[in-house]
Amino acid sequence: MPKTGTTWFKSLLYSLLKRSDNRLSNTPLRTHNPHELILSLEITIYAKDKTPDLTNITPPRLFSTHLPSASLPESVKNSKCKIIYVTRNPFDTFVSSWHYYTKLKNVNNNAAQPSDIDDESLERPEKVLFLKYEDLKEDGALQLKRVAEFVGYPFSKEEEKQGMVEDIINLCSIESLKEMEVNKNGKCDPDFDNKSFFRKGVVGDWVNYLTPAMVERLCKIRDEKLNGSGLSFCTATEHTEL
Repeated sequence: MPKTGTTWFKSLLYSLLKRSDNRLSNTPLRTHNPHELILSLEITIYAKDKTPDLTNITPPRLFSTHLPSASLPESVKNSKCKIIYVTRNPFDTFVSSWHYYTKLKNVNNNAAQPSDIDDESLERPEKVLFLKYEDLKEDGALQLKRVAEFVGYPFSKEEEKQGMVEDIINLCSIESLKEMEVNKNGKCDPDFDNKSFFRKGVVGDWVNYLTPAMVERLCKIRDEKLNGSGLSFCTATEHTEL
């Protein structure tokens, strides 16, 4: 989903998988926005070439997409590729999206479609990893090691002893990414300033923007969309308590 921390997670995943190729002190993240390092299938790769040769990309090949699971080709579902789905409290996602899209120029925003990927993660846990933004914020080290195991690039005991996990988390923190020159003044696209991808990156900031009436309405939408999924997020009652 857009505005669920995918820019942040791209930096984490890239650093995790490329840690043997690039010392963190010389990481491409300092000269490239995460979206330039992990390209979008529908926005970048297939938009430029309807039949791209993906084998030209050096393994491990990393791609991103905002397409719902039902729209993915069978080749994705039947291959050995791994899928990581990042989700976030819909209240924070709503506020983050508002801030983001009001800054963009000449961009038609089509609402993201609901996805059944949470069902996939339950039915095929070896194929699909369901990751919550809030869990990443609460215990980044635990979640990064969980991701590393899932994609088949686990941290060795020596790497953990040397602080590699913490080094990646610190390098890829929202604060660190925001201060990199490429993200202060660079552009991925004429309509996208790199700095537009970063705001606060905090959990629960929605309480500073949404009125009780807005929260009540969003709760109804949330309950309708997430009914039976097993997911739970902050309610209107919790909003009052906060």
